[in-house]
Amino acid sequence: MRLDGIHHVTCITADAPGNVDFYTRVLGLRLVKKSVNQDDPTVYHLFYADEEGHAGSDITFFEYPNARRGQAGDGMIHTVVWRVGSAEALEFWANRLSAEGHEVEADGESLRFENPEGLAHELVVSHVGDEPLVAHHPEIAAEVALQGFEGVRAYGVPNEEFLTTLGFKQEDGRWDTRAETRGGWIEYGEAPDVPGIGGAGTVHHVAWSSTMEDHQAWHDLVADAGGHPTQVIDRFWFHSIYFREPAGVLYEIATLGPGFAADEDPAHLGEKLILPPAFEHLRDRVEPVLTPLPDPRADWAAR
Repeated sequence: MRLDGIHHVTCITADAPGNVDFYTRVLGLRLVKKSVNQDDPTVYHLFYADEEGHAGSDITFFEYPNARRGQAGDGMIHTVVWRVGSAEALEFWANRLSAEGHEVEADGESLRFENPEGLAHELVVSHVGDEPLVAHHPEIAAEVALQGFEGVRAYGVPNEEFLTTLGFKQEDGRWDTRAETRGGWIEYGEAPDVPGIGGAGTVHHVAWSSTMEDHQAWHDLVADAGGHPTQVIDRFWFHSIYFREPAGVLYEIATLGPGFAADEDPAHLGEKLILPPAFEHLRDRVEPVLTPLPDPRADWAAR
């Protein structure tokens, strides 16, 4: 078995309205699901992805209003790496982000910047044949749009035996996994002397993709390798298991389906608060405590 690259990356924000603005208006992703953290339903869980909400393009955020700014440290992911199609796309993003007041750092075929809460992102020119996972946006042409995840960078010392057991292969200092649909990688590096602090602008976990058919086998493999996985958890749009790999990074293995269209018309993803069926009875309690959010595409017709 091999994992089909990155499924999603989940992060933390203290400012849902600002988060929606940055990831939809500035970066051009689509808000494909506006829901709640299923482990704490008083907290938003916002999902941004390509136009169809494919795994491999999905960055998600828990909102903890007024949370302090976090700091990546040992055992934490510190950078999310995205694909673009060309050097011209990097130039487009350098200009767009600079115009929005974000500092950018160009380095060959990559461009680094941070989101408004300090979470590091990097754009790299893609050299793989994976399908570009692109969202529609009135100001961003498809040929320069983000194309989904390339990989993530973390602090810590990788455990070769554990990662090899999970099917990762070491290539150019990175741990790569590729199956039928996509590939992705994680790269480990020396941690800073300061301790890691969870909070706004930090990554909570990275999820890797599995077929539904192989999911229980992945659970058992992780358990046999000493990873202490949770039981399989039904998240409605996908099934999940969670565990910390030996360097301390929180991993999830999530299934490729059923997908975000399981309970919404694909043409109207992300327009309203959606609760999984098991949480629908809580709507009257949780909706009033969530930060009001606009439909980020509501004004598109006027542009």
